[in-house]
Amino acid sequence: MLHVDKLHVAYGQSEVLHGLDFEVRPNEIVAIMGRNGMGKTTLMKSLMGVVPSRSGAIMIGDTDITAKKSYERVASGMGYVPQGRMIFSTMTVEENIETGLTVTGDSEVPDDIYALFPVLLEMRGRRGGNLSGGQQQQLAIARALASRPKVLLLDEPTEGIQPSIIREMARTLKRIRDEKGLSIVVSEQVLSFALDIADRVLVLENGEIVREDDRDSIDEAQVAKFLSV
Repeated sequence: MLHVDKLHVAYGQSEVLHGLDFEVRPNEIVAIMGRNGMGKTTLMKSLMGVVPSRSGAIMIGDTDITAKKSYERVASGMGYVPQGRMIFSTMTVEENIETGLTVTGDSEVPDDIYALFPVLLEMRGRRGGNLSGGQQQQLAIARALASRPKVLLLDEPTEGIQPSIIREMARTLKRIRDEKGLSIVVSEQVLSFALDIADRVLVLENGEIVREDDRDSIDEAQVAKFLSV
């Protein structure tokens, strides 16, 4: 569903990602793990078209999106939940979600989105800035799902979220994968969360993939070494 081939990304003369190769299969959740500064957010922004790539290719299914702008990637099936959530704080919950409908032609938020996030239905008239961190994260995911993506990217979704909400988020992401048949890519530092949701774990170290493990065969101690400061 998502294919990344020899992806090189640089800021000016400083290369950050050094020829990444990986795939995400249909209905698969892949966790991209690594410490701060290893390139996880740069990878997410590059996949979304926020940061241009120096070379390489990005495909969604049979569609080459390498040269497409961010909004064109959304139309091609990419959904994005950025680090820090980046919701519109002065807009209502419903208005926030409606911003994700622009590529679908829908005028109203689909019921299935509110079914995934009942708290957002209750708070649909409340301003986004008045929600808790966990509720804002749910809102950011709902907004991304409103565009009916084939691939959903989440950048550090557990950041600033309390443990009980993290467990709830894990259940919701697995439900989204199962009910909507999405491929999901999560950049993450919290190993317990990644192990809870991921079918496969990739470890990013200094802009290169240094480990790739299926969930069933993962060596948790070895992965943890790459996450410790």
